[in-house]
Amino acid sequence: MTKPTTTNTGIPVESDNESLTAGTQGPILLHDHYLIEKLAQFNRERVPERIVHAKGAGAYGELVVTHDVSKYTKAKLFQPGARTESLARFSTVAGEQGSPDTWRDPRGFAVKFYTEDGNYDLVGNNTPIFFIKDPIKFPDFIRSQKRLPGNGLRDHNMQWDFWTLRPETAHQVTWLMGDRGIPKTYRHMNGYGSHTYQWINAAGERFWVKYHFKTDQGIEYLTQADADRIAGEDADYHRKDLWEAIERREFPSWTVYVQVMPVAEAEGYRFNPFDLTKVWSHKDYPLIEVGKWTLNRNPRNYFVDIEQAAFEPSNVVPGIGFSPDKMLLGRVFAYADAHRYRIGTNYAQLPPNQARAAEVNSYSKEGAMRYHYNEPNVPVYAPNSFGGPHADPRQAPDGGIWDFDPTIVRAGYIQHAEDGDFTQAGTLVREVLDDAQRERLVRNIVGHVLGGVREPVLSRVFEYWKNVDADLGKRVEEGVRAGLDGGARS
Repeated sequence: MTKPTTTNTGIPVESDNESLTAGTQGPILLHDHYLIEKLAQFNRERVPERIVHAKGAGAYGELVVTHDVSKYTKAKLFQPGARTESLARFSTVAGEQGSPDTWRDPRGFAVKFYTEDGNYDLVGNNTPIFFIKDPIKFPDFIRSQKRLPGNGLRDHNMQWDFWTLRPETAHQVTWLMGDRGIPKTYRHMNGYGSHTYQWINAAGERFWVKYHFKTDQGIEYLTQADADRIAGEDADYHRKDLWEAIERREFPSWTVYVQVMPVAEAEGYRFNPFDLTKVWSHKDYPLIEVGKWTLNRNPRNYFVDIEQAAFEPSNVVPGIGFSPDKMLLGRVFAYADAHRYRIGTNYAQLPPNQARAAEVNSYSKEGAMRYHYNEPNVPVYAPNSFGGPHADPRQAPDGGIWDFDPTIVRAGYIQHAEDGDFTQAGTLVREVLDDAQRERLVRNIVGHVLGGVREPVLSRVFEYWKNVDADLGKRVEEGVRAGLDGGARS
């Protein structure tokens, strides 16, 4: 027997086909409450898209710890043999909901682990670095990558204007314009926590740590030409690939590693270890294997499981904490605040965001769309004398502790011996890339600059790349000049 159509409250409806009218030619009647409900629901079907990382895809999976890193952290999800359910969301940064997956853009790499001590969120990218090092610059950076207010068009001149006025972007822009700027699929890219985090072991010893998720499928990329073609043929190319691979039971996996730096070594390290535009040398701090992370289950409903998923660096568990990384500390506030705006103050009660392996004992109450609540006999305030939960510092995360100068200042990071905005970008070009990769890097930069960059920004672009590497800058300028001359002649 076919199930009857009902209203949202379960009341059977009279018709799926005709609205209630005053005769066949008369107006629609306001008391056709099912019609009103249906149209009103449709009008509210979309929550505001994310300001950043609007277009994405995701899946559920599991982290299995295969190696012993317990001497660095007491976090239960990283103990030998631990298995932890997780949710992942991959995304582009600047594009809107309907934008092509294959635009040249960093990819968000966010993972939620449902641990017995509460949800732990690791929010990073497919690059180990970022464009800026202080969160006060973040709104300006994102606006420069979006659209012009007048004509609503994206503008390369605006992008390069910001980048060249912020030399700290050089390392990330070099990554972006290289092969890894357009991954072949989400399965064929690495993921990074990017920020410096803190690990605390059972003895209370503290370490600085960086996360690396190395794809087991191998690093593969799209050329600019292939990416442009696919953008026109299949705008959801990466989303579809991830879904179909899991449906085929070709579960993508990543081997998880960390770099660990003893706290005492941070001050004297050659680069500032908390600067998000820098990496730690693998020679200085080799990768330590942790385990295997696999995605093995597609969402049952994309909107519920992925669009409503809320990842936030403020979600840390005992054994894990923050660091003096200014971008991380800014995001500790910004992400949770964005979720409250976008999907409501009770977003933690939505299915993908609920704690699954931990008990929730919270004093939060009421607000729009609240569903879960404490029993009536539980007090709504703390402290209390009637059995309500009480804070216990012995069980809580203690990762917000480090030594610092309490003087209030507006200043950048303390400079270390080899710090410099162009230093690591130049090393990447000269020592990591091979000749073919450098050639593609030049082509990608030239093509992007020819997409509308003009003076006075254009001259700064040439200087920017000469500061990264003299030969690279020369080749970029020659390529752009030739392209501009060719355009003028044509």
